[in-house]
Amino acid sequence: MKTLLYTILFVNSFVGFTQEKYSISSQKDRLRQYSGQWVSAVNPSIDSVAKFPEIKMSSRNNFNNHSLTVDVLQKNSRNQYNPILHEIIGYDTVTDTIFAAGHNAQGAFFTGKGIFSSENHWTMQDKDLDGNKTVKVDFDFQNYTDVILEGFDTNEKSLWKTRYIKNNPKDKNIGIQLVSVHKEMLKSPEQTLIQLGRMGYSYVETFVYKNGGFYDQSPTQFKAMVEKAGMKFLGSMTFFDPENKNDDAAINAWWNKTIQDHKVAGVEYLSTSNSKLKGIKTIKELQDYCNYYNKVGKLCKKNGLKFVYHNHADEFLKVEGVTIYDYFLQNTNPEYVYFQSDLYWMQRGGVNPVDYFKTYPNRFISWHVKDYKELGESGKIDFKDIFNYKEKAGVQYILSEVEDYNFPPLYSVGLAWEYIYYELLK
Repeated sequence: MKTLLYTILFVNSFVGFTQEKYSISSQKDRLRQYSGQWVSAVNPSIDSVAKFPEIKMSSRNNFNNHSLTVDVLQKNSRNQYNPILHEIIGYDTVTDTIFAAGHNAQGAFFTGKGIFSSENHWTMQDKDLDGNKTVKVDFDFQNYTDVILEGFDTNEKSLWKTRYIKNNPKDKNIGIQLVSVHKEMLKSPEQTLIQLGRMGYSYVETFVYKNGGFYDQSPTQFKAMVEKAGMKFLGSMTFFDPENKNDDAAINAWWNKTIQDHKVAGVEYLSTSNSKLKGIKTIKELQDYCNYYNKVGKLCKKNGLKFVYHNHADEFLKVEGVTIYDYFLQNTNPEYVYFQSDLYWMQRGGVNPVDYFKTYPNRFISWHVKDYKELGESGKIDFKDIFNYKEKAGVQYILSEVEDYNFPPLYSVGLAWEYIYYELLK
């Protein structure tokens, strides 16, 4: 299956840690910021990363995110990486602190204890096994993909300083719908995209096509911005719903301009949704929409793009005894119209997505993997079972989406990537 999967900035300059009412209050949740794959920057003062970074670090979650297994490797003269440190860092529920135990390549063991004094500042005091203090390490998270570490001796003299940049893998090709970080994109699109790329996202889907561009950028500018962040501009949600579905002049004028703008931007598909379904009373109205979607899909195909229909919950209402979504699937031409399943809204609509994938195989080009707040948190959607049917459904693109949050949005979409990468795409 061709499943395509998707920084750094200074707190005072770009997108900060706390955003409105959302915060990370617990020590356990704050520690999760340190999970992932990281590489050292060229030097601590800049975010530039060399082709062969001096240090690589892997920090993997364990035991319901209570601890991290950390392995640090250093580059040798042949650009090979050798292990220099192994440790377990975890949250201790009894003392409400962060605890560590590990050893270096020479077999010297140590323990550590510390705490997050704020969302972005963490201090650990290491000791040898005789209980003697050795190194104190300060961790300053510039954002969710950029952390500066500095080690101090017992006299508070700086011993070393390293900057780590998150470098999560892109091998499972996970994308993100940018509505998940909408305010961050409006505030600082370039720096937000850089963080998403470093979290491991491979491609983006937008929903803000306006005045021929995206986030106040021309198609060419936005494409370059996404690619600079190490991702692809894959798809775009677009919205045009003429009252007269037979007004070919208006339809062709709007869609031809839209298609040309998106071809310049390099996207593979355009998608749309329908907010007027509750007002539909007759099968004829449903057929008018199907005819319209077929027209648009034919225009897209003529221009080398795909046209995709995205569902919400209203598609599972009935009109004259017929479920709207079934009617759309049965009366649009598969050659012109693809479907994008929003798994959360299907569940809210009272259906099991798997039933649709079995009944209409190969009609669903992509999925929006979404839950109530963070992915997997509601316990109401069996994502693991659903993912057993991605080939049956015909899925090529998997996108995370978060629209409500327990945490700051950029933190939440990092958790979404982890959940899809480690739990669902094994």
